[in-house]
Amino acid sequence: MSDKPKAEEGDAAEPAPAPKSKKKLIIFIVIGVVVLAIAAAGAMLLMKKKKGGEDAEGETAEATHEEKGHEQAPVYVKLESFTTNLSAETGDQPAAAAGQYIQVVVELKVEDAKAGEELKNFMPEIRNNILRLLSARRASQLASTEGKDLLANEIRDSVNGVINPGEKKSGKAAKGPVQTVLFSSFIIQ
Repeated sequence: MSDKPKAEEGDAAEPAPAPKSKKKLIIFIVIGVVVLAIAAAGAMLLMKKKKGGEDAEGETAEATHEEKGHEQAPVYVKLESFTTNLSAETGDQPAAAAGQYIQVVVELKVEDAKAGEELKNFMPEIRNNILRLLSARRASQLASTEGKDLLANEIRDSVNGVINPGEKKSGKAAKGPVQTVLFSSFIIQ
């Protein structure tokens, strides 16, 4: 009798490991599915947040431009630096003897990117005209803010005159793509 109960216990012990291994397999599958679901949900949230952030920023930027009356961001064309001698302070003295020179970096604010690209086609003539305007000035004329503003306006009109030469000949300020002339650097020595 004692043999039978032991045999029954042994028989019962052998089939028991099979259900435990199936339970482990099911647990691993469930855990894997849960981890994949969490990862997918996280990825979707990140993608949605990124897309939503871009939309919100785009709408904010558009609203800001509309409030200011701008349809698009301004476009600037930076020219290479200009270095030239200035005119002598007195009429008797030649410019080279005066020893004063100017070094300027000019940026042109234009209507749009297309106008900025168009300016590049005329760059030799634009640079020549700006150099001539600079070399015709005396240091005393450029020392004040008003003198710099006058120079900026003359550069703007000169560049617009290169782009639209017919308007310059009419005696009026030439209208063109250049809206403003800005100085990034302005050194007189």
